[in-house]
Amino acid sequence: MTSISVLILTKNEASDIAGCLESVAAITDDVHVLDSESTDETCSIAAALGAKVTVRPFDNFAAQRNFGLHQLPILNDWVLMLDADERLGQALVEEALALVATCDDSVAAARMGRRDFWLGQHLKHASISPFNIRLVRRSCVHFEREINEVLVVDGNIAELSNPFDHYPFSKGMKHWLNKHNLYSTMEAELIVRNRVGRPAIGKALFSRDPSERRLHQKRIFYRLPARPLIKFFYMLVLRRSFLDGLPGLHYTLLQCIYEYMIVLKTLELRERQAAEEKGLESPTLQASTASRVPKATEPT
Repeated sequence: MTSISVLILTKNEASDIAGCLESVAAITDDVHVLDSESTDETCSIAAALGAKVTVRPFDNFAAQRNFGLHQLPILNDWVLMLDADERLGQALVEEALALVATCDDSVAAARMGRRDFWLGQHLKHASISPFNIRLVRRSCVHFEREINEVLVVDGNIAELSNPFDHYPFSKGMKHWLNKHNLYSTMEAELIVRNRVGRPAIGKALFSRDPSERRLHQKRIFYRLPARPLIKFFYMLVLRRSFLDGLPGLHYTLLQCIYEYMIVLKTLELRERQAAEEKGLESPTLQASTASRVPKATEPT
């Protein structure tokens, strides 16, 4: 089986990697795990299950994925990209293999649906980005943007009808919060450094490519006031996340909190940036420093 290779990015995924590898066993025997210096048993588990493991220090998501696609000794041009908390079903395996066997050279990638699960519930309405390009010709694609990375495809994109399954809370709420704490910091830094990119209204509204449409919608969204409230309205009212029951409502609130974290971190970074340009210490840092200095009336 060598028509499709698999690339899985990992960081402390010992609880998930075995299930992911088992789900791709039917599609290929060329599986690569690109690990970001895990401190658990991720690498040993993956190697024991037949994956080719490479360890690379993490710098950003685009660089990590580009390294995996273009620097690892992958056997095939067609590569299926997964995370450890994602699973393939047999129907998707068969559909992907059929596409690779029959498509012409103009097809450079394939988009498929994603089903998010939490608390035993498929988040059909609450899921914000249910379509993803995961099957690619690596010679025709590359990634840009450090967080919420953007895949640039040189060619046509096919559509697969069967979805893969995603379990974003498989490692618990603490892991999800820690991960999104990191993501929110990275997003705030992109905003402050003006590296979000210019939006195109036409593409945001009318692009036939869902990934391009979402990219420009995101660029517009970054420029709006009250983003956490807008996100709440979008998810609860427009996407009707309440139809997913309590898990849908919980997930909606978590996404709004995540957006609020980006907003607050952006304000903090801009305050520090303005203070540095004036050669001053930011009020936030002053308060932090003052809190560590004993008052005159306190015993030392």
